[in-house]
Amino acid sequence: MSLKQQIDADIKQAMLAKNKDELKALRAIKSMILLAETDKGSSGELSGDAEMKLLAKAVKQRKDSAAIYKEQGREDLYAVEMAEAEVIERYLPKQLTEAELKQELEQIIAQVGASGPQDMGKVMGVASKALAGRAEGKAISTMVKTLLSQ
Repeated sequence: MSLKQQIDADIKQAMLAKNKDELKALRAIKSMILLAETDKGSSGELSGDAEMKLLAKAVKQRKDSAAIYKEQGREDLYAVEMAEAEVIERYLPKQLTEAELKQELEQIIAQVGASGPQDMGKVMGVASKALAGRAEGKAISTMVKTLLSQ
């Protein structure tokens, strides 16, 4: 079952359960998928990678907005954004823990043959592709900097 079909089925379930918060998040995902499919130059069907990137982007947007709302003392809007982020995260692969991320990055560093901070670009190129959807770019970057500066 494709992501789009899964979202459609979950929208129906949320409508039957009268779960407005989940329904709003699911409709937002469906909207993003439809917009991406109808973009200029797209083939009409999204690949699994493209779907994961889209979902990761949606989660990041929600979390960034939530952080701003929290900073401004808007707990009501913060709760809405975090609830939407949780719904969207259900469709993403399980995120790597810090220890798992470190282990994966150490393997990538050894594979690339990186020896210091000057090789960060090489490592990030490989790591970003290998860990797409399983770890945030910011977390990868921070861990790579730490590992290469040792």
